[in-house]
Amino acid sequence: MLLRSLTLTLILMAVSGVMSNGTEVCVASPGIPGTPGSHGLPGRDGRDGVKGDPGPPGPMGPPGGMPGLPGRDGLTGAPGVPGERGDKGEPGERGLPGLPSYLDEELQTILQDFRHQILQSMGVLSLQGSILAVGKKIFSTNGQSVNFDAIRESCTKAGGNIAVPRSPEENEAIASIVRKYNTYAYLGLAEGNTPGDFHYLDESPVNYTNWYPGEPRGRGKEKCVEMYTDGTWNDKNCLQYRLTICEF
Repeated sequence: MLLRSLTLTLILMAVSGVMSNGTEVCVASPGIPGTPGSHGLPGRDGRDGVKGDPGPPGPMGPPGGMPGLPGRDGLTGAPGVPGERGDKGEPGERGLPGLPSYLDEELQTILQDFRHQILQSMGVLSLQGSILAVGKKIFSTNGQSVNFDAIRESCTKAGGNIAVPRSPEENEAIASIVRKYNTYAYLGLAEGNTPGDFHYLDESPVNYTNWYPGEPRGRGKEKCVEMYTDGTWNDKNCLQYRLTICEF
């Protein structure tokens, strides 16, 4: 009975808006909801964050995977110690017999070249005078002055010919010997049947000349050719004494 009275008293106090602590409470019905507020700015994407440190390597996978590409070649190492010499092998089969030396054209050509070189060397040395090499030619003199026929004979015995230039370089080489001995020299040229038409001693046509201005003018009476100290040429009779110069 007492409990029921107390409950009733509390209900009455609530209705009258008075709490036991003296606070006034307004009891009313709920109002109409307000307008929703604006959305806030979007937050930062997680991708824009600072990249973290790489994690530790994972464990090695099971064997049997695909092998990687081969690496680059390393530097060449130092040569090793030479191995021991091996045993001598068995001799091979004997080849077919070769041609006799006198039928071997290649061998005979080589021997002929050697023979020619030896004769040239002997001929040059036999002159015992100045020696000058130009290209494939060697010019040499014994310093003696004789007529054309004697010079031709001396050069032939020595294994050569009377010197004759076939280029400006060879002409200057012969001229240097002429200047050294300060005397003119006959050249390996001769006049043919036509006056003023000179050829080499083997009858082949001349491919180089260095005539003194106005020469040749012997009109068939001067069959030989001499070289002055300046290297120019003059037709001359063959009986004068001129310096012996041979070519090899």
